[in-house]
Amino acid sequence: METQTISTSPTRSELAPGINYFFAVLPDDAVRSEIVGVGDRFRKSHRVSGAPVGIDSLHLSLCPMGKPERLRQPLESALLAAAGEVRARGFVAALDSAMRFSAKDGQFPFVLCADTATIESALQLRRAIAAAQSRVGLQVSGISSFLPHVTLLRGHAVDAIEESIASIQWQVSEFVLIRSFFGQSMHEVVGRWPLAIEPEPEKHDLLAEMASMPELLDLADDE
Repeated sequence: METQTISTSPTRSELAPGINYFFAVLPDDAVRSEIVGVGDRFRKSHRVSGAPVGIDSLHLSLCPMGKPERLRQPLESALLAAAGEVRARGFVAALDSAMRFSAKDGQFPFVLCADTATIESALQLRRAIAAAQSRVGLQVSGISSFLPHVTLLRGHAVDAIEESIASIQWQVSEFVLIRSFFGQSMHEVVGRWPLAIEPEPEKHDLLAEMASMPELLDLADDE
C-alpha cells in the first residue's frame, strides 16, 4: 500500500491546519534557567498551579503574523522576506515583575513582564517588523497594544498576582521567526536575523592626540 505524504506548508494566502507564526526574541540558556527558577519559587510561595512552559519554548513575543492582503508569494516565504528587510538595533531586555494575565482560552497565563526601557525598545522593533510585513502584503493590527512578557505557565486556577522581582536581563542581538503548532506546545525556529550592535563610546587618548600635533608639543617645551 502506497503511503501518501501530506505537506504542511502554507498555501499562498492561508495557514496549514494547526500552524501559526510569530516573531520573537529568545533568552540565552543562562537567562532561561534564571526564568525557570523564578517560576519555581512563585509556584512554591503562592501555590501557583498549571502547566509550565518548557524551558526550550521560553520566548518574548514581538509581533504576530499579519493578515494576508494582496499576498503574491507563499505565506512563509513572505514572512522570511519581510524579516530580511528589517533594520533595527539590539537592546538590553529586562524582566522586572511577575503577574497573572486575564484568562485566555479558559486559562490564566502567569508571566514575567518587561520594564519600561524594554517596552520602548521592543515596540520599535515590533513596528519595524510590522512595516516590513506590510510591504509584502501582510497587515498587522494593534501594533501599539503591546506589553512584552515571557509566559511561564498556564492554568485554570492561577490566583491574581502582581509583584516586583529582581531584574532578569540579557542582550538582545537577534530576532527570530517561530512556527508554532496548536495543542502541541511545540515551537520551531524558522529563521534568525541579527540586530545592529550599539556602537561603543569613542575613547580619546590625550597623549596620542598631543603627539600628533607638534605645535602643541612645541608650546609645551617653550614653557
